[in-house]
Amino acid sequence: MNPGEPAARERKRHGRHYTPPALARFLAQRLLEHAPGGGVLRVLDPACGDGELLLALDGVVRELLPGVRVELVGYDLDATGVAVARERAVAAGVAVDWHVGDFLTESDGIAAGSFDAIITNPPYVRTQQLGGPTAQLLSKQFGLQGRIDLTHPFVAVAPRLLRSGGVLGLLCANRFLTTKAGANIRSLLRTELAPVELYDLGDTKLFEAAVLPAVTIATRTPARAVCRYVSAYEVDTTEIIGGTNLFEALAAERSHCVEHGGRTFAVEVGTLATGDQAVIRAAPAGRSAAAPGRRAGRGDPAASGSVVAWQVAASDRDGVAGSSGTVVDADKDNGAWRMSRPEVDRWLAEVEAGTWRTFGAVGRIRVGIKTTADRVFISDRWAQVRPRPEGELLFDLITHQDVDPWRISRERDVRVLYPYDTAEPARMPVDLREFPGAAAYLETHRQTLAGRKYLTDSGREWFEIWVPQRPHLWRVPKVVFPDISERPRFALDRSGAVVNGDCYWMSLADLGVDGAAERLAYLLMGVANSALGLRFYDAVCGNRLYSGRRRWITQYVSRLPLPDPTTMRADGVVELVRDFVDGGRAPDLNSLRLLDEWVAAAFGTRVFEMR
Repeated sequence: MNPGEPAARERKRHGRHYTPPALARFLAQRLLEHAPGGGVLRVLDPACGDGELLLALDGVVRELLPGVRVELVGYDLDATGVAVARERAVAAGVAVDWHVGDFLTESDGIAAGSFDAIITNPPYVRTQQLGGPTAQLLSKQFGLQGRIDLTHPFVAVAPRLLRSGGVLGLLCANRFLTTKAGANIRSLLRTELAPVELYDLGDTKLFEAAVLPAVTIATRTPARAVCRYVSAYEVDTTEIIGGTNLFEALAAERSHCVEHGGRTFAVEVGTLATGDQAVIRAAPAGRSAAAPGRRAGRGDPAASGSVVAWQVAASDRDGVAGSSGTVVDADKDNGAWRMSRPEVDRWLAEVEAGTWRTFGAVGRIRVGIKTTADRVFISDRWAQVRPRPEGELLFDLITHQDVDPWRISRERDVRVLYPYDTAEPARMPVDLREFPGAAAYLETHRQTLAGRKYLTDSGREWFEIWVPQRPHLWRVPKVVFPDISERPRFALDRSGAVVNGDCYWMSLADLGVDGAAERLAYLLMGVANSALGLRFYDAVCGNRLYSGRRRWITQYVSRLPLPDPTTMRADGVVELVRDFVDGGRAPDLNSLRLLDEWVAAAFGTRVFEMR
């Protein structure tokens, strides 16, 4: 074993990923652009690690603000990291007040308004790693809601410790921009601070951690300043404009491409849209909107609650009725953040005007099964297994490798041992006494399966899987799409196969009855697989991974729009998709261009981006 591996695992477990020097310098430069004036600048790093951020800031101040004296304070729970930081500071001749301890505990003893600036790369530790009791305690202490990671309390404490006009320089995972789990940070940055610069550094690989980073500069001021928003993602192009210095490109005022480290990045520049802009309200999970072919009126059950209703007057809601009869979401504080640019905003307004429902409003979006013991439950060689489980418990399994746009193409006979009664709508494990083959097979793996304490502690049988979903729906046709994919791959499955946890699915049982459900499924696939669907995702969700891959998870897909399915233009989309799925029509370039045109026309807009 590499001697460095245990230390690396320990850093990962505690969310310690030290900031690279070039990125630390960039963060320090951007922070100082907004730091309050004066002869002394008092700066805190509450999770200082090896001291890189404080040392970078001191260096930039000496270079650009030679008349300013800095007073630096660093905290960290890791005594080894602080020792390294102290040695580095001594070698560089930089005075820093170092503290070893739990900053979140000790912060109560620090007077409000003590600092002109806070520069930080807080540890990224998820709720599962924190543990339930710790997460609940932190949530209560810092006024947080929902799932949290350790970044949240570090951001929550910043407004109190900054003086009026002070500035926060935050480096953290960019997922806070768009995910539900990031709502705490978005709310804090909008209500307690004022974001002035935001850099989504995407797949630049400027950071060795698995998370994709973002830099946020926010001031402690009541003024709602316009926030500059810059993103950088790798593209496949030979057009290089703007040199080879990525950090200089990020600071530029225009969008362009830049080469960095042998890769080409598109740097896009705009302003931050924080969720104040109108969005279509989605139905609550588990409820359906009005069935296709009719509009919900005041007496329709689909018009109750927060489900989208066509004829709800503005006075009946906190929102405002849109031109297409949709209801504008009034809960804006938790809205995803996105880049605002005039051309994109105009296009989104056109799409919104032509939106009938969102994907999340017409049906439940479910993740596939998660066994937490795939080697036991999933195989493509069941015929060779002894003892062999009964065939009626072995179900075809769809994985991300099987999903193409429009159709499922299973090349391997992968099946899952699914120990549930598929006639039941809720999880009901089978009686193993009725399946001696499966019982004998599972018994050979009892030690592994029973060792999943989180499962047995929840009252489950030792031989169950962790996420079984709704067993009775597997045999119903469903729309399936992979969790991670460069482009959308939404397909229709009628085989009755189980969907694996690397995919998501929508059952036609949730979409309506008989032909109406299938017709709506074709429309869903047509929009999702179109250029409009992809462009909408990038503009509104925008959480791309490395090499242009995208996450097609529930909270993103649920935002995708649908046009009115009763129009002739929607008919065109439906019939074309029907030909792709059932009619043997090849989705060639001309057919896909026709799809893009039909989808755009159904929304009453233009094809924003051709294939």
